[in-house]
Amino acid sequence: MINIIQKFNKFVFAIAIISAAASMAAAQKDSQRVPELPAGCEQLQVPEGNKVAYRVYASGVQVYSWNGTSWGFVGPIATLYANAGMTGKVGLHYGGPTWKSNSGSLVIGKNPIRCTPDPDSIPWLRLEADETDGPGIFNGVTFIQRVNTSGGKAPSEPGTIDGEQVNVPYTAQYVFYKSRY
Repeated sequence: MINIIQKFNKFVFAIAIISAAASMAAAQKDSQRVPELPAGCEQLQVPEGNKVAYRVYASGVQVYSWNGTSWGFVGPIATLYANAGMTGKVGLHYGGPTWKSNSGSLVIGKNPIRCTPDPDSIPWLRLEADETDGPGIFNGVTFIQRVNTSGGKAPSEPGTIDGEQVNVPYTAQYVFYKSRY
């Protein structure tokens, strides 16, 4: 009887390992999947010759400042995570727009192309990499997409005093591309 229990436990352990490996492979495949763009957002497609290198998930705020007549965009402040559960911190996102990894690599984007599939959230974007620096995940990035945004829009109500700042919570996925090698 003990021998049967030991064999059963080994079998259960083997199944658990196979299941974990399959889960990790699926997560890796998902992280390198090109995002689906909604109809009308085709302009966010990344040019041929680039492939998904990394996908990160952001949680943070979009900062706006009241100038007496309207809210002006100041910049983002967000933490970047390895998964949609917002665990496994991999870096920061801030004005520039800049993404900086925990290992010190960074990428700065330029020439944003916008699409607004959700009028209640900040636009989806495609940016070109203007500068990359340092060793790590952002070294050699060619394009960045911001997709699946939630929140982050400027307030609809006017501010009360010039220079007033507000932080509007948002989440998004950032997809980083590199040239095929």
